[in-house]
Amino acid sequence: MTTTRRSFLTQSTLATAAAAFPAVVRGQNLNSKLQVACVGVNGMGFSDLKNVGTHPAVKFTGFCDVDANRFDQADKAHPGVPHFSDYREMFDKLGDTFDAVTVGIPDHMHAPVAVAAMQRKKHVYCQKPLAHTVWEARQMRLWAEKTGVTTQMGNQIHSALEYRLGTRLIKEGAIGKVKEVWSWVGVTGNERTRLLAPPPAAKAPANLNWDLWIGAAPMRDYAPAYHPFSWRDWQDFGGGALGDFGCHILDPVFTALELTSPISITARNSGVNEHIWPSHETVSYVFPGTPYTAGKTLKVTWMDGGLKPSYKLAQMPGNIDLPSSGSIFIGENGCLVQAHVAGPRLYPLDKFTGFKYPKEEGRSHWHTWIDACLEGKKTSDGFHYAGPLSETVQLGNIATRVCLPTYDSVTGRLEDSKLVLEWDSANLRFANSPEADKLVSKTYRAGFEVAAA
Repeated sequence: MTTTRRSFLTQSTLATAAAAFPAVVRGQNLNSKLQVACVGVNGMGFSDLKNVGTHPAVKFTGFCDVDANRFDQADKAHPGVPHFSDYREMFDKLGDTFDAVTVGIPDHMHAPVAVAAMQRKKHVYCQKPLAHTVWEARQMRLWAEKTGVTTQMGNQIHSALEYRLGTRLIKEGAIGKVKEVWSWVGVTGNERTRLLAPPPAAKAPANLNWDLWIGAAPMRDYAPAYHPFSWRDWQDFGGGALGDFGCHILDPVFTALELTSPISITARNSGVNEHIWPSHETVSYVFPGTPYTAGKTLKVTWMDGGLKPSYKLAQMPGNIDLPSSGSIFIGENGCLVQAHVAGPRLYPLDKFTGFKYPKEEGRSHWHTWIDACLEGKKTSDGFHYAGPLSETVQLGNIATRVCLPTYDSVTGRLEDSKLVLEWDSANLRFANSPEADKLVSKTYRAGFEVAAA
């Protein structure tokens, strides 16, 4: 084979990475290919598979899904890849013939699959939110650190030019230091089913391995309200509106302001029980200040289910409405409105007339991960970053479940909870709520446990 300058540089880069980062070459050909196995091959799982598959250095070696009817798209795009229904069997049988894993399945199974992969020194691309509980998110970060594998969370908007531009404007001081943030999304926590309790049992279709779909969660009977899409409404499987969109919409907030972990959280909502997420909620976080914030602490307020702040907070003119989803950064010298999947805008308009927005480029979120795997590098959205962001999302969900309204017998009205949860991040516990402590982690069904790092 003739060695060109390009092939020499490619092989030299990989060889250097192998020496510094042994996990990079585990079962991998040094001539270019990253061998990828996919857990979940439909919905967002297929979206990840499709985008990962456009990288010339990727070869798929295994597809896994608990629903036998969901392989069609993957097979059409990449014929001949072996099928599995159980990720554990796939990991065991493929052994060293795969280097990396994509995880695109319901939230309650993210950590069992991702941790099992990292224990085998496999790189991991995991859909958002990273985990179903705060404890899981912490362990996933720690496993990534312990094993040295390359990781990335699947909140692809992190790499989009719109969010990158908004982040850049904040960091470069376009509105001065930030005093407060409001974030919101238009969807509701139970909009897919509108149910308040588990539906009647039904017979699971023959194509679905229901035991494997339930996985780590407490066993319950099958119903169409769980699979294939509506699982996000249910506390045993998903995280409602905050779990679904928090890692997207709070991403530029975390990135721009370099936030870590909140020190307190409180919430109010439309009503919640032990089964389903509320139709709307408001969650208030307080974070330690950073070099990009105006005070010693920063308040970040999350709203969903159709709730959103007033346009007046952003100093917007009355003829311009806030986007259906996004964030307002309130700064010392103006405001930035970051719409979800749209470019940032600065207000008030008269102050920023003639402002020249800098040019920013987007990049493939999936290719960034693949390149980092091959080069032995970290991604900006690796578990070191995505772990704390996902912890924050799940802390908000804990607050929604325990900061419940009380009935005032004098006025005959429900009053918002006065409980403000005090979070001790270092010790993974709340200083003032044993009830909230119980929700930091969960119990696993046998065979689907998550090992502590």
